Amino acid sequence: MKSIVCHESYLFKMINGEKPKCHPGEALVQIKRIGICGTDLHAYRGNQPYFSYPRILGHELSGIVEKVNGDNSEIKVGDHVSVLPYLECGECPACRSGKTNCCSTLSVLGVHQDGGMREYISVPADHLIETNKLTLDDAAMIEPLSIGAHAVRRAHLRKGEKVLVIGAGPIGLAVMSFAKLEGATVIAMDVNKERLTFCKENIGIDDVIVANEESITTLRKMFNGELPETVFDATGNVHSMNSAFQYPEQGGKLVFVGLVNDQITFSDPEFHRKELTLLSSRNATKEDFYFVKQSLENGYINISKFITHRCKFENMPSTFNDWLNPDSNVIKALVEI
Repeated sequence: MKSIVCHESYLFKMINGEKPKCHPGEALVQIKRIGICGTDLHAYRGNQPYFSYPRILGHELSGIVEKVNGDNSEIKVGDHVSVLPYLECGECPACRSGKTNCCSTLSVLGVHQDGGMREYISVPADHLIETNKLTLDDAAMIEPLSIGAHAVRRAHLRKGEKVLVIGAGPIGLAVMSFAKLEGATVIAMDVNKERLTFCKENIGIDDVIVANEESITTLRKMFNGELPETVFDATGNVHSMNSAFQYPEQGGKLVFVGLVNDQITFSDPEFHRKELTLLSSRNATKEDFYFVKQSLENGYINISKFITHRCKFENMPSTFNDWLNPDSNVIKALVEI
């Protein structure tokens, strides 16, 4: 079995080894698609929190079940599946309350333990979502879409609510998509004009703003003198996240979807003056995965243009650096096996 290991920052190695053992309660999955996300980019560059080397990356995964060890009514051999990569303990207070996404000992494939950038992976069978009605591409996209869906669910948006999404990367696009599905009026903000054009043409958001010193003035003009009730920051950029407190309206909400390995600071008097609600959104739950799966099956979400770059598994180590180049205009890259 071939695996691609991030041996240290800026170094991938292709290695050969045995197929992983399929323990009781697990299923052996032949990996077919691997999505590349910000976590993988940060890990490759050496600035991903909660991370150690060497590590097999990859947590946006789809594949075909080759073996199931034990009784599982939901998954059977031959099923196409998406992998829920968040392995929870099931016993801590967060797990007992249904918040498995923030388990006190959470282990994420491709981050805390080896992920799916290999030909086969064995995972708990109850962490597989059957996706026989979807393409392998769509199934691999369920994980990043679920992060956006979870953030929107956290925010409890109302129909017609004014929303700003800062950051037009894949997670920001997912947030926009599900905010629109909830009936919100959605504005996207980014420094990248090409990505903003992509948002408007492919997601059908209401308008876009190029992030600059005039952003608040522009935003107020768009909303008839008001500011958005809910702001999502999906940048993972400390400067953007620090600045995001200025954008919500009085009594509004700010949701941090992106994660940064740094300190977030803000003016407490201003925070209290507005009586803001500050939320973090971490990963997703199985409920979010099923919701995204249903949305894709029903055609409510169309991601056909999200995937802009792809390569074969054996070419990934030599191609990865190209995807880091901003001029490549990557929205989402997929690795095919």
